[in-house]
Amino acid sequence: MQEAGLVNDAEFAKAWTQSRHTSKKLSKRIIAGELRTRGVDQNSIDEALDEIDDEDEYRMAFSLAMKKYSTMSRLDAEVQIRRIQSLLQRKGFNFGVIGRVIRELDIHSGEQL
Repeated sequence: MQEAGLVNDAEFAKAWTQSRHTSKKLSKRIIAGELRTRGVDQNSIDEALDEIDDEDEYRMAFSLAMKKYSTMSRLDAEVQIRRIQSLLQRKGFNFGVIGRVIRELDIHSGEQL
């Protein structure tokens, strides 16, 4: 395994995943893409991403949304929702997570999510 560079790939993938998830608050999907572009094998990517569970990812998305939401008190609800959705999409969160975050924030607008 050492000869093929798999150990180094696995270690790099775990370190990269931890760093990008905590400092940049990126989703597993974005991190996986970054690792693929750096030539990390899929097994190492999967192992590294397994360390982030779905609830951790949701909490990260909710934290980002709360920070953004706290700066938008004077905006209409529809604008607040749109901006939070855009932020979370740019960070790579899926629509299920985004919808759950919006529901938890309890922002009311005229449109259905």
